[in-house]
Amino acid sequence: MTDLTQVTYCGLYCGLCAERNRIPLRAQALRDAMHKEGWDLWGREIPNFKEFWAFLNGVAEPETLCNCREGQGGPPFCGIRKCARERGADICPFCSDYPCERIQALAKGYVMMLADGQRMREIGLDAWIEEQEARKKTGFAYVDIRCEPYDVPD
Repeated sequence: MTDLTQVTYCGLYCGLCAERNRIPLRAQALRDAMHKEGWDLWGREIPNFKEFWAFLNGVAEPETLCNCREGQGGPPFCGIRKCARERGADICPFCSDYPCERIQALAKGYVMMLADGQRMREIGLDAWIEEQEARKKTGFAYVDIRCEPYDVPD
């Protein structure tokens, strides 16, 4: 069975979230540069530096990454997740009602969502995941093309 921990119910790929692929790399670079300059030693004299340093380390080396299937990712009120669970759907693009009103509302912000969902249906989930991994290697993140504001339906 395919590992779904990197695929959201709505059909996004978790690895294309900047929280997973871009921000940790940039945080690591900042932390390493600051360490080289000695900030972790003498920065303690700066108010709130301890909290900042802990935050930076947490972002650079996240212990857990969000996953909407385990209830840690996405907004807690997400109606798409609730609907998929009620219907027993692993991924919305394979639902007979796709794209429903909820998906269409979210797709106003994630402009490639409907095309990606159609692609997933055409080539199958495993091949689609391989394509998303290749997309990830280019440095792409959803935030690069996300349109604001968009709605996450209840």
